[in-house]
Amino acid sequence: MFSLKTLSHRMPSVASLVLVGAIGIGISACSEEKAEVKEVIRPVKVVEIAKAGDTRKLDYSGSVKARTEMNLGFRVAGKITERLVDIGDRVTPGDVLARVDATDYQLAVRTAEANLASAERGVETTDLVNKRAEQLFDKSVAPKSQVEQASLSHDQAISQRDAALSALDQAKNQVSYTELKAGQNGIVTAINADTGQVVGSGTAVVTVAVDGEKEVQIAVPENDIAEFKPGKTVKASFWADDRLVLDGKVREVSGSADQQSRTFAVRVSLPNDPRVLLGMTATIEADVSNGSSYVSIPLSALAEKDGKQMVWTVDRDTATVHGRDIKVADFTGDGVHVIEGLDSGDLVVSAGTQFMSENLKVKVPDQQSALAATDQTVR
Repeated sequence: MFSLKTLSHRMPSVASLVLVGAIGIGISACSEEKAEVKEVIRPVKVVEIAKAGDTRKLDYSGSVKARTEMNLGFRVAGKITERLVDIGDRVTPGDVLARVDATDYQLAVRTAEANLASAERGVETTDLVNKRAEQLFDKSVAPKSQVEQASLSHDQAISQRDAALSALDQAKNQVSYTELKAGQNGIVTAINADTGQVVGSGTAVVTVAVDGEKEVQIAVPENDIAEFKPGKTVKASFWADDRLVLDGKVREVSGSADQQSRTFAVRVSLPNDPRVLLGMTATIEADVSNGSSYVSIPLSALAEKDGKQMVWTVDRDTATVHGRDIKVADFTGDGVHVIEGLDSGDLVVSAGTQFMSENLKVKVPDQQSALAATDQTVR
C-alpha cells in the first residue's frame, strides 16, 4: 500500500505540465524561424566596359639633351697642369679649357729647328758642288757623270730639307695641342679629368653641349619600338612647367637594344624654345593605332580561379554574377589591360571579388554611376 504522501510526490503537478508544454512550443517556434532563410542580395560596385578606342597612347620619360655633345680630349699625351673651366661655364670657339705639360714638345721643336738648319746648309753646299761640276764640264775638265752625281746630291739635300721643315711644323703642332680649346659655342656639362692627372691622347677631359637644337632621349622597350619611326610627330611635356607642351619629331632610333636594360634609345628633336633647358625632365607622348582591342579594368576587378585569370560579370536581366575567363595583355599604373573575354557594355564587379560566387544575387545601386573602362595610356 502506498501512502497518499508518496503518491503525491510521484504524480507531476498541473503547473509542471503547463511549463513543459510552453517550453516545447517555444522550441518548435525557434526551429520554424531558423528554417526561414532569407535570400542574400549583396550590393556590388561595378564598372561598365566601353568600346575600345581606335588609338592608344604611349608615354615615356626622358631628359633634355643637346643634339651634339662633344667629349673633348687632348691630341697629345701628358700631365694636366691647368684646368680653366668648371661645369656650367659657357665657352666660345678658341677658349682654352685645359693645358698639359708642354716641356717635351717644346724640346722637340728645338730639335726640329736644328735639323732644318742643318738640312738648309746641306742644300747650300750641294748647290755649290753642282754649279762647280757644271762649270768644269763646260770647260771639258770634268766628265758628264760627275755633273749628274752632283745634281742628284743637290736634289737629295733639298728633299732632306723639306722633310726637316715638315718635322718642324709637326713639332709646333704638338706644342699647340698641349692646349685644349673649345671649337663651338656651348656649355660645359662634365669634367672627366683634373689637374695632375696623366691622360693619353684622345682621353675625354671636358664635355661640352653645343648650343643649338635640343632633344629628348627616351628608352623604349622592344614591344613598342616599332611605333617609333624617324619623322613621327609626338608631344613633349615637361615636369617643370605643365603649361609647356611642344611638338617634337623622332629623329633617331637606336639600331640595337641596350645590353642591360634591353630598351632602345630614341631621340626626339624639339623646336627652339628658351624655356627648355638642358637636363629638364620631359615626357614624350605618342598616339599609335590600337591594333589589338584592349579594354582596361581596375586591378581590384581581377580574380583567379583554378589558376586562370577571370572576372565576375553581372547579368542585367537576372541581377546575378557569373565568372568569366579573360586574357590579360599587361599591367599598367591605370589598371589591367584585357585583350580577350570582355565586350562593350559588360558590367564587371570592381570590388569584393572574394565574396562572389556563381549565380549570386547582387544589387547595383541606382545612384552608383558605372565607370567607363576604356583603353588607357600604356606606360
